[in-house]
Amino acid sequence: MSDVIQLLPENVANQIAAGEVIQRPASVVKELLENAIDANAHNIQVILKDGGKTLIQVIDDGCGMSLTDARMSFERHATSKIREANDLGIIRTMGFRGEALASIASIAHVELKTRLHNEDLGTRIVIHGSELKTQEACQCAPGTSFEVKHLFFNVPARRKFLKSDKLEYKYVLDEFQRIALAHPDIFLNLYHNEKEIFHLPKSNLRQRIVNIMGTSMNQKLVPLTEQTEIVKINGFIGKPEFAKKKVYGEQFFFVNNRYIKSGYLHHAIMSAYDKMLSDDAAPMYVIFIEIDPSRIDVNIHPTKQEIKFEDERFIYNLLRVSVKHALGSHNITPTLDFEQEASFNQAMAHSGQGTSSGSIERSRSDSSHEYSPEMSSRSMDNLKNWEQLYSGIQQFPNTSKTDNVTVVGSMANSPEEGQSGIINLGNTKKPYQIHSSYIISQIKSGFIIIDQQLAHERILYEQFLNRTVDDTEGIQKEFFPVKMQFSAADAELLRLILPDVKAAGFDIEEFGGGTFILNGRPSSFAKVEENDNVIEILLQQFKQNVDYKTNVKENVARELAIRGALSKGKRLTEDEMVNLIDQLFACQSPFISPSGRPCVITMELEELQKRFSK
Repeated sequence: MSDVIQLLPENVANQIAAGEVIQRPASVVKELLENAIDANAHNIQVILKDGGKTLIQVIDDGCGMSLTDARMSFERHATSKIREANDLGIIRTMGFRGEALASIASIAHVELKTRLHNEDLGTRIVIHGSELKTQEACQCAPGTSFEVKHLFFNVPARRKFLKSDKLEYKYVLDEFQRIALAHPDIFLNLYHNEKEIFHLPKSNLRQRIVNIMGTSMNQKLVPLTEQTEIVKINGFIGKPEFAKKKVYGEQFFFVNNRYIKSGYLHHAIMSAYDKMLSDDAAPMYVIFIEIDPSRIDVNIHPTKQEIKFEDERFIYNLLRVSVKHALGSHNITPTLDFEQEASFNQAMAHSGQGTSSGSIERSRSDSSHEYSPEMSSRSMDNLKNWEQLYSGIQQFPNTSKTDNVTVVGSMANSPEEGQSGIINLGNTKKPYQIHSSYIISQIKSGFIIIDQQLAHERILYEQFLNRTVDDTEGIQKEFFPVKMQFSAADAELLRLILPDVKAAGFDIEEFGGGTFILNGRPSSFAKVEENDNVIEILLQQFKQNVDYKTNVKENVARELAIRGALSKGKRLTEDEMVNLIDQLFACQSPFISPSGRPCVITMELEELQKRFSK
């Protein structure tokens, strides 16, 4: 048998390594920025085109490289950071493996210009897919300029699986902000498609946070500092009253100035805010942990965003106590919310745990739409405004075809006997509501149970999805336009999804300087509580949807539908239930909510009979 094992060619080995180190344009930006920082740069400029797919250029005024070092930097495992294995225990630089430049050069067109500060001439090197094209002396500024074009040009499969320019650009912004927060003493700016997005002068940490996240952040910050013989913790945490519901992305951990991800340490922060936040809220924080490099291991993941601590439990407890001390020293203590929902009061009364004056009377039956005196003013307002919630919603026909089944609404004529494939909702049997959450409606073969919240989500989702930018019907104008201020990064991302936000029914326009003006919103949102921050929620959804399996418009429509749908516990009149049923079965996909959960459950008579049989 002949020998079958052989060494891979160098360019193939580099492409394989690139698959771990370079996943997308953001990976290139991260590696080049870290190299610039390790070169003691004081000023760094990043230039992008098409989210980094077409061009990534990083220019710094660091120490620069000699001719020999410039050529050697593109070899695998060539590094100036370590000399032996023991050096891994004392790493303080950002990079150390010596794989990044070789990986980048193997899958892109790379041009390097670099010059030592004490030299008159620099070096220019051009490499295409690991193949050296040019090496020559050149005139250039002291420092280093890396220009990376046509990423994955020779790996079509990898380029094919890159996301849209919008999403790739979002990933680049994430990496840029992390580097910028970790190094406020370095001037950084970022250009995208010839437009300056960030201009970050040298500053202290607080000012850098404000410059990145917006001026409104200044009043939300609480300083954090704690020091022991083993570890030092400092940074800023957000005041609990400014914590955002369902909004993540403003949480940053840095260990020895290296950004890391840690659900374990995040749990320590959340436990320190115990009873200060609602279950779905998260505070912002930018926290730096300084520790002896010998007590951590940073060489456990290709992206170097995960590390191991020698004593992780100690770090957890110290971090938790530090946050509690910071909140306490600024007189931030838990507050009690005495406002309770009517459903909660009724539940307490029903269980016999009422107030000292005796148990609270039960309100009238769920099918009644009269207002009981025990109901809270909020519940009364919600009931009175039900019709306004549906204002502007298109009235659909009473019959439609869905999955080869004809659905007949309650206002339609009954089908003929023996007609197959028909769900008859009946014009004599009235629907009724149970637990103020589910609607029961009789059909010929049994009955159906409709989740009113999920059904309304499906109705709104299809309405939002079918809207166009020019469709002004169903938009409720603001009595006073709402002014919204965003950070530079968030404002840039909002610009990317603005057409889809407008198509969903939001009348919003850019005012300049990261400010947007909201002039109107979908009428279905007019009476939804806490909807003023829905634009921010949509923005965060866009930022956090890593896979982004659907397009922007579908994600916007889904989030708006979830936010705008009526909630469980909402009592409906008979007409409202009929209207909801008719509109649901006029939808293209009435049986599934936008989140993939069933809206309708069918119970057959035969199944009922089996349940009651011996």
